[in-house]
Amino acid sequence: MTVPTPATPYGVDPQGRPYSDKSKIVAGILQIFLGTLGIGRFYVGSVGVGVAQLLTCGGLGLWALIDGILFLTSNDRTDKEGRVLRG
Repeated sequence: MTVPTPATPYGVDPQGRPYSDKSKIVAGILQIFLGTLGIGRFYVGSVGVGVAQLLTCGGLGLWALIDGILFLTSNDRTDKEGRVLRG
């Protein structure tokens, strides 16, 4: 990780992309336990997907569970500004 700058206060990943102030661990846990309400998606700023999950009860729980696991295991999930989630 490189030295943080005002433009990248949380540093950058090995590919040079800035890290988000949001955590992929928090997003994943929120999505697994409260994904039927779309809370994990609201946390990272994906309001449209969050509303879709809210209206479908997280795809009857299946979509929310898979989404939560992907948040926890993926290294390229981003927030609404395109910054890579930390963690």
